[in-house]
Amino acid sequence: MASLERLVIQLRQKKQEATKLKKKAEKQLKENRSIERRSSSGLNSIDRKMESEREDVSDTSDILTRKTSQLESIERLVAAAEERLTREKEAIEQTEQEIEFSVNPEEKQNAEVKLRSLNDRVQELITEIKSRQKTAKKISDDVTQYSDFKSKITSKIQKQSKSKPSLRETMAKSHKAAEKFVKELERRTRAEDSTKKALEKVSGKFQELLTKRRKAAKKAAAKKAAAKKAAAKKAAAKRAVAAKKRTAAKKRPAKKKAAKKRPAKKKAAKKRPAKKKAAKKRPRR
Repeated sequence: MASLERLVIQLRQKKQEATKLKKKAEKQLKENRSIERRSSSGLNSIDRKMESEREDVSDTSDILTRKTSQLESIERLVAAAEERLTREKEAIEQTEQEIEFSVNPEEKQNAEVKLRSLNDRVQELITEIKSRQKTAKKISDDVTQYSDFKSKITSKIQKQSKSKPSLRETMAKSHKAAEKFVKELERRTRAEDSTKKALEKVSGKFQELLTKRRKAAKKAAAKKAAAKKAAAKKAAAKRAVAAKKRTAAKKRPAKKKAAKKRPAKKKAAKKRPAKKKAAKKRPRR
């Protein structure tokens, strides 16, 4: 029994150690799988980002091309408007001279009408030039902004491309380590199962022995309790008989003593003359 109990204890300790080693292998496997997943996810994320950023670069390049074309067109329109403005100003100077040196009132009047028309066109051209220059400034700012954005994205793509080799290396190492710990886990699991089966077998035998011992102890306790109960019953019967005897013995002398108490009443009657003596003392007051 003692050797079987020691064997159960040893197998339990062995199972605990096997379970501990199995959990350690599981933990190491999970860590390496996690590293592998993170590396793979990182690579996929970088690829997606790079693809998206390349699309952004392409879109930005298209916008830059369109903005640059718009800016060049506006600059040409401004240049043309400035040329017309210069010609209109020259025409104004010439018309003013015609007005100044005109002799015929009708010619003077026509020149004045022409001058007003020229001044109106000059104001229109000035307004047009200012508006187009304002638009050109906004487009130029957009071109600068998109150029900076394109430059940043291009730089980002280059950095991400450089980080991919290290991620691939990490993923390969973690994958190799994970395969190693898969085999380790399988070995630890087999060891744990083997120890578990041996423990179950020995524990079953140990439990059978314990059950037999408990049944034997239960029977012995039942016999002891029955014997104790019989002895107690016998003792109680003896005490009951003795009590009856004592009760019968006490009742007999109690009757004789009660008959002898009658003369005591006569002595109590002799105390009456004492009251008369107390009555004779009253005249002294």
